[in-house]
Amino acid sequence: MGSSLYFEDFKPRMRFKGKVGRTLTDADNMWFTLMTNNNNQIHFNADYAKKNFPGRPFRGRMVVNGFLTLATVAGILVEQTSANGFMLGVSNVKFVNPVFAGDTIYAECEVKKTRESKSRKGNGVVSLATWGYNQRGERVIEFERDFMIRKREAIWEAGKPRRK
Repeated sequence: MGSSLYFEDFKPRMRFKGKVGRTLTDADNMWFTLMTNNNNQIHFNADYAKKNFPGRPFRGRMVVNGFLTLATVAGILVEQTSANGFMLGVSNVKFVNPVFAGDTIYAECEVKKTRESKSRKGNGVVSLATWGYNQRGERVIEFERDFMIRKREAIWEAGKPRRK
């Protein structure tokens, strides 16, 4: 299936694999961490990480901010999943393995369930199990994501969808 799916296109157990990977850099990590006011130095102070986290699994390395990992994995899948909708929520987030600068992140997901929206006619809610992994195939994150997505003939207007 191509991009720009609508609610009617989603079926339980469908799987999607992101079309691209994204290599995360120290600059990505530092900008994201400082932009979000996270003051945990393990994300932006190499000397701190080296002195305070010398053992496994960090080995003195700065760790990529988990929320950057989550946002990257979700973003990689937007084209195939939620381009015609918007995020409702993320739940059950598990950071399985740390991500370091230079790691390339890939993403996959599976449709767990779909349902008609109770509050927005012309829309439905899709629930995905989502995971990200690095260039070595190691899972780094798992989470569930729900989004509202319009039906093929619906147009969002003035807070309520209408038919084309």
